[in-house]
Amino acid sequence: MSTPPPSAQRPAQILVIDDEPDLRTLYELTLLREGYRVEAAGSVSEAWQHLEAGRFDAVITDMRLPDGQGMEIIHRIQKAQRSERCVVMTAYGSAENAVEALKAGAFDYLTKPVDLKQFRAVVASAVQARLVPQPVVKPVQAAPASNNNADATVVTSGTGIAALDRLVGESEPMRLVKSRIAKVARGMAPVLVRGESGTGKELVARAVHACSQRNEGPFVAVNCGAIPENLLEAEFFGARKGSYTGSSQDRDGYFQAARGGTLFLDEIGDLPLAMQSKLLRAIQERSVRSIGSTQEETVDVRIVSATHKDLHAEVQAGRFRQDLFYRLNVIEIAVPALRDRREDLPALCTALLSRIAQDGGLPVPHLSDELLRRLAQHPLNGNVRELENLLHRAVALNDGDELHLDLMGGFTAAAEAAASAPAPLSPVTDAPVALAPLPSAPVAPPKAAPPPLPSDLQAYLDQQEREILVRALHESGFNRTAAAARLGMSLRQIRYRIARLGITTPNGDDGASSHVDD
Repeated sequence: MSTPPPSAQRPAQILVIDDEPDLRTLYELTLLREGYRVEAAGSVSEAWQHLEAGRFDAVITDMRLPDGQGMEIIHRIQKAQRSERCVVMTAYGSAENAVEALKAGAFDYLTKPVDLKQFRAVVASAVQARLVPQPVVKPVQAAPASNNNADATVVTSGTGIAALDRLVGESEPMRLVKSRIAKVARGMAPVLVRGESGTGKELVARAVHACSQRNEGPFVAVNCGAIPENLLEAEFFGARKGSYTGSSQDRDGYFQAARGGTLFLDEIGDLPLAMQSKLLRAIQERSVRSIGSTQEETVDVRIVSATHKDLHAEVQAGRFRQDLFYRLNVIEIAVPALRDRREDLPALCTALLSRIAQDGGLPVPHLSDELLRRLAQHPLNGNVRELENLLHRAVALNDGDELHLDLMGGFTAAAEAAASAPAPLSPVTDAPVALAPLPSAPVAPPKAAPPPLPSDLQAYLDQQEREILVRALHESGFNRTAAAARLGMSLRQIRYRIARLGITTPNGDDGASSHVDD
């Protein structure tokens, strides 16, 4: 029988640092009752004496100490490459301190006055993280094509390996993404995954979860842009029986469902401002109140969010709360566009074709060099999602063992529509008209000089948006619902834009409270 690791044979050792004797004693007694061995310090210098004398499983420190800041202890531990997990205690409302500590390498944070139940949960999570094998990151280097185990990032857990394997590619950008995932998975700091549509942001979020000590907990993915605004609060925080019409029983929200695991907030930039405020409080306080309940309940979740939008610009435009942005964007992972890692195309095509063939019960078709060459020249603005769609189409139209170029729909959409349209009929005979062949090398018209760059980009974009909205409103008889539908947006979105851009409707208001029939 294998011998358990030394750390599992002894009680976890905790160092508590706080300059207030009463609070220090309270924290000590709380941890002693949980079976931990505890040492205490009241200053930075005293704490470092304890650290130099031995190793700890976790360090809990106040931010303000008589001879310095708790941040100094975190920096020293990081610089010395020690293994202690640091938890900081910061005053209520000092979000900047918590974010700074997480960026510096702290495992987690607590807000004063500290809730003892939450205190015990955070310490237990930090100690558990010490017992779970962490990802080992190899230096970024070329890997032999024949060695399937030669990944830039190697993890010891099967779930972590599987999650990273789904991030296909050995290009330097992808190796850096995998290395970043392995590093950020160690703590509890919120992660913002940024990238264009179709790059695989949810796969990155799942890999962060799978490589963390929370991988046995649930991974709950939420598309923030797909939930009706009037249901957002109930979906996120839950609702009690009878709290609204049709509520026949208690139901949990996403926060409760993700307890002990990871809550992935996809397209976080689509949340309305009112919900952003409620989400911020839930993240800061680690607790939620269900609709119809008078009590808050503690929730232990790690937040990973994703967006294809530029949240900096959204904050500047007033569409996204700055404090929520800083709370979510503690650690950022930028997923590269496919055009920036075209050397991964052969591996991506192989992996996608294998999955497509397996799902359809078909043999895996052969990829020709010519096909890969043409794919490499394709813009692929839709990234991996567009590539998968192209391969799906090729497999569906394939009638042999090898995919051919003409099966990929190499024409542009306009050319393809023209090729499939029936020939025009003669007005006299109703017979097809023989069309003259197109010239082999049509002469391109002379290029017009590009328009001058706007001196105020935001004002220029606002003017363009205003003209489009006014035109849509005119053409729909100032029915905002119809105008919104034509522009592919919701009524709430068009109302917001009408108010923001100061567009006046026929009854003289700014559109925010118009009585025009919607």
